[in-house]
Amino acid sequence: MEKLTLQEEEAMLAVWQIGKGFIKDFMDVLPEPKPPYTTLASTVKNLERKGYLVSERFANANRYSAKVKETEYKKRFMSGFVNNYFQSSYKELVAFFAKDKKISAEELKEIINLIENPQK
Repeated sequence: MEKLTLQEEEAMLAVWQIGKGFIKDFMDVLPEPKPPYTTLASTVKNLERKGYLVSERFANANRYSAKVKETEYKKRFMSGFVNNYFQSSYKELVAFFAKDKKISAEELKEIINLIENPQK
């Protein structure tokens, strides 16, 4: 799976939020400042070329939907992120946030509970 640019990730977030839609639909949910329509259209075409989106033709427009699920992308992205920046150690990742005071003891307790009781 090819890495996405920030612009492509923003477009994918819009696609995942909408489901199936046209460029205009995705434009409507993008945060300000919105890119020009033609820029978003090019980004969407790149995402289709990279295999992240599929399209269906409707008259003179394409309706796009995600080929890659959001959870699948998050898993791959996080795995790569942890491998590259934390020597493949999720413990190092959590320790980084704990040392930087970005995660509280209560949040860590919740994480431990999720690990110990994954079905909940």
